[in-house]
Amino acid sequence: MPKIKTNRGAAKRLRRTGNGGFKCGQSHKRHILTKKSTKRKRQLRSPASVHPSDVRSAARMLPYT
Repeated sequence: MPKIKTNRGAAKRLRRTGNGGFKCGQSHKRHILTKKSTKRKRQLRSPASVHPSDVRSAARMLPYT
């Protein structure tokens, strides 16, 4: 069988966690930051986990992680 190609866009955005899930960076942190509170911007720094319904498709895009 040939090797499966990794989706490079997903590889740059997602990381595998120890329990088999995926973590990703938060959205809404790029621009229009003046109207967002300091607390909100600080909480956006921490990584988010991929929703359980999307884990299967993420695992398909990243076969060797």
